Amino acid sequence: MSKEEFKQRWARKSLREMLSAVEEHMGKLEESMEDAKEDSVQELLDSQRKKLTERNDALDAMMMALKEETIATAMALNTRIEELEGELALCRAAVGKGVAYAALNNEDVLKPKEFAGTRSACNVDNFL
Repeated sequence: MSKEEFKQRWARKSLREMLSAVEEHMGKLEESMEDAKEDSVQELLDSQRKKLTERNDALDAMMMALKEETIATAMALNTRIEELEGELALCRAAVGKGVAYAALNNEDVLKPKEFAGTRSACNVDNFL
């Protein structure tokens, strides 16, 4: 083997080694990039989960406040309904006594005056 052939084989061998080293580094780089992607995706998911959890907690607090307010309003309305029912019973009792008293007492009713004169059919039609 000549000196030039030896140099060419040596150069090919070192090129092969360099190529395999580059391929090895590329593989490691790809793995590193995939890990970085997975980490960034996981971080993004974690941050979104945290935001959603905070919103959910805020909504829960709002719902509890609305529920308490609704219960308080319902209790106030029930109290007011009971008061109005009591007043209605008193009004019914008072009206019932008034009607019974009015039916028994005819003295306060005014009697119409007797008509003395003539009536015209035009006036009766205009009356309606």
